[in-house]
Amino acid sequence: MPLPSRPLRIGTRGSPMALSQTRAVRDRLVAAHPELAAPDAVEIVTIRTTGDRVQNRPLAEIGGKGLFAKEIDEALRDRRVDLAVHSLKDLETWLPDGIVIACIPPRDDPRDALLSPPWPRLDSLPKGAVVGTASLRRQAQLLHHRPDLKVVALRGNAGTRIRKLDAGEVDATLLALSGLQRIGCAARATEILPREIMLPAVGQGALAVECRAADEAIRALLAPLDDPPSAACATAERALLAALDGSCHTPIAALAEIEHGALTIEGLLLTPDGSRAIRARRTGAVADAALIGAELGAELRARAGPEFGLGRSSGLATD
Repeated sequence: MPLPSRPLRIGTRGSPMALSQTRAVRDRLVAAHPELAAPDAVEIVTIRTTGDRVQNRPLAEIGGKGLFAKEIDEALRDRRVDLAVHSLKDLETWLPDGIVIACIPPRDDPRDALLSPPWPRLDSLPKGAVVGTASLRRQAQLLHHRPDLKVVALRGNAGTRIRKLDAGEVDATLLALSGLQRIGCAARATEILPREIMLPAVGQGALAVECRAADEAIRALLAPLDDPPSAACATAERALLAALDGSCHTPIAALAEIEHGALTIEGLLLTPDGSRAIRARRTGAVADAALIGAELGAELRARAGPEFGLGRSSGLATD
């Protein structure tokens, strides 16, 4: 297929993890289109986002995880970049007009990992141990399982949070296993948490590659990178989130998987203090991924009381 006469520009955040996953997408593009292996055929454009700049306030207070995508989406709309690579869990439920997810590469391990050098397992943490996280979802599930723990805000990229852990600011922290793998720090995980204790964020472990909806050439370029099973699971999880219409103050978790030709999605809704939790699952045909996710979201919503904080929102995914 014809390629742009100038370098193909890929927009991304500038964190080590974001750059690692963007290089992985670039490598997949080169493998699918060898002509992109030419020197200067692909340019990675780093963009600093509001989520990166504001580090002294909880994400829920300043607008949620979508703040890691806002400026990158603006660059895409303004044609300063041709495509953008995101962690799928950082994207809003409803994308800006004119922007689409063109492909979802094969998903990495979606589970969360505990990092706690003195006490390697969650259940071995002493009463009152301080666990740092910026995620309401992780906070709520931690407190649901261990209400005796003290959870404090811990912002920053993965490397920053690991350094704060090493400096003794907290006794433990939680990070996505896939993120640790992408920055070469998987060995720092002391326990991989099972879904029964820590259900992942919507889209965790998956990457999303965006482009302009009307840019058919770029969409065709990205098509070989799409992994249909990963895309179906992401569709179900994001449909659940859309049906719940939760705010960035509502802890929501979900995980869809495909086994023996059927898609199963598990969803979880919690109060921020972890005192209440509603969990449910559904199974159906892979082709019905969006419907299955939406129906499960509607079920959880119907079972939730006002203390869960559901209502009209900006559609921000809640990690």
